[in-house]
Amino acid sequence: MNGIPRQTVGLFLLAALSSFGTLGFYYVGEEGILTITSLEMWQRGDWLRLWMYGGDAQHGVFANWLVIPLASLIGWAHVLAAARAVMVIATVATGLVVYGLLRRLGRDAGFAALAAVIYITFADVLLYRGWLAYRDPLFGFLVFAAIAALWIGARESRLHWFAACGALAFAAYLTKGITAYVFVGSALLVLLVFRETRSALLRPGTWLVAAGSLALPLAWMYGVQSGSTQALRYGSEIGAKLVPPSIGAWLLKLLSYPAETIVRLLPASGFALYLYVRSAAIRAGFRSDTVALTAAWIALLGFLPYWLAPHSHFRYLLPIVPLAAMVFAALISQGSEGLRRNAWRGMWLVVVIKIIFVAIAFPQYQQRYRGANYAEAAAAILQRTAGHTLYTTDVSASGLAVTAHIDVMRLPQPALVFPPAQWQDGFVIAYEPDLKLGETAAQYRLGGNDIYLLCRGTACATR
Repeated sequence: MNGIPRQTVGLFLLAALSSFGTLGFYYVGEEGILTITSLEMWQRGDWLRLWMYGGDAQHGVFANWLVIPLASLIGWAHVLAAARAVMVIATVATGLVVYGLLRRLGRDAGFAALAAVIYITFADVLLYRGWLAYRDPLFGFLVFAAIAALWIGARESRLHWFAACGALAFAAYLTKGITAYVFVGSALLVLLVFRETRSALLRPGTWLVAAGSLALPLAWMYGVQSGSTQALRYGSEIGAKLVPPSIGAWLLKLLSYPAETIVRLLPASGFALYLYVRSAAIRAGFRSDTVALTAAWIALLGFLPYWLAPHSHFRYLLPIVPLAAMVFAALISQGSEGLRRNAWRGMWLVVVIKIIFVAIAFPQYQQRYRGANYAEAAAAILQRTAGHTLYTTDVSASGLAVTAHIDVMRLPQPALVFPPAQWQDGFVIAYEPDLKLGETAAQYRLGGNDIYLLCRGTACATR
C-alpha cells in the first residue's frame, strides 16, 4: 500500500458523517449524567467540581469543559446534541491519530488509512459507543493520544513528545480517572522491552518529565478535590470490581469477555482472527512487524485487568481499541486480494447498517418504546408540579433522562437537586414508591420501568 485509495477516504468520511446523524436522538442510557452536570456547573459558575443534583460528585470535569462552551454557543436546549458532538469528534479524532501515529512510525499512507477506517467501522464504535454522550470516547481518545505521544517520543528521543504524553494523560485523568495512567504505564512497560525505544525512555530528562506529569493528578486531587476522600473513593470503586458475585459467574465472564470483545470489534476482528489462525506465514510476518507487535502487547496488557476482573465492561477498553485496529490492519494487509476485498465489503456493510439505524430503526424505537416518552413524562411532571417545589432522587437511566429534560424546560430556573433533610411541601421524582419520602402522586411508564412522582404537604392536594 502506498497512497490512500479513494474508497478509504470516502468510507472514513461517510462513517464519521453518519455519527453526526445521531445528534437529534432522545436520551439513551445514562447520557443525562454528562448533560446534567454540565448545566449545574455552568449555572453555579464552578468549573472545578462536578455538580450533580446539588452535590459534589467527586469525578472528572474535562468532558464538561468541552460541553459547556458548545452548549452555551448553540443554546442549552441542545445540550445533549452538544455532548454527543464532543464524543463524535473525539471518535473521529481517534481515527486520525491512528493514521498519524502509523505515518510517524514509518508506515505508508495506504496502510495507515486502512487502520483508521478499521477503527471507525468497528461495530461497537460506529453503531453505539462512538457517538453516545458518555465520557468513554473522549477518555479513549486522550489515553490513546498519550500512548501515541509516548511511542513517538521514545522512537525519536524528543522530550516535547513526553511532555505532550503527560498533558494528555492528565486530561484523560480529569475526564474519567486514575486508570488513564494504568493504560499509559502499560505502554511504557512494553516500550521499555524494545531496544529501539528503551534508550530514550531511560534518559534522566525523560524521568524528570514523567515526575512532573505524575505530580499533576496529585496536585489536582489534594488541591481541588478532597484528597484522602478521593483516594478512598478510587479504592472502593476498584475493590467493588474485584469481588465476584460467585465463582461460576466469574468463570463465565472469563470465557465470555474475549468472545464479546471480538464480536464488538467486527467486522475486522473476524477477518484478522481467521488469517492469524489459518496462515503460519502471516503469523510469522506479524511477529516480524515491530510496530504491530508493539501495538499487540500494549493492547494485551491493557486488556488483561478488565478480562480478569469479575466486573468490567467493553467500554472500559476504548483506549486500546485503536491499537487493535493497528494489529488487525497488519494482519488483513497480508491477506489475499479476495480476502481484503471482502474485508472492505464488511466495513461498507457496517456503515450501511449505521445509516439505516440512524435514519429509520432507532428513531422508530425511540418513538414507540423509549426515548420520546422521557420528554413527555418531563412535560407532564412540570404541569403537575406547577407552583410547587420539585426535587429528584432518581439516578437511574430513566430518572436521569427525565430530570435532564426538566432542567432544560425550566430554564432559567436552577437545575433539580436532592431534597434537603427536612422539607415539608412539594414534589420529588423517585425510582420507586417510598412512604418515608412522600405519597405517590403519579406514576409514569418509560419503556421497561416506571418512575414515580411523590408529594408532601399541600402539594398532595394538587390534581
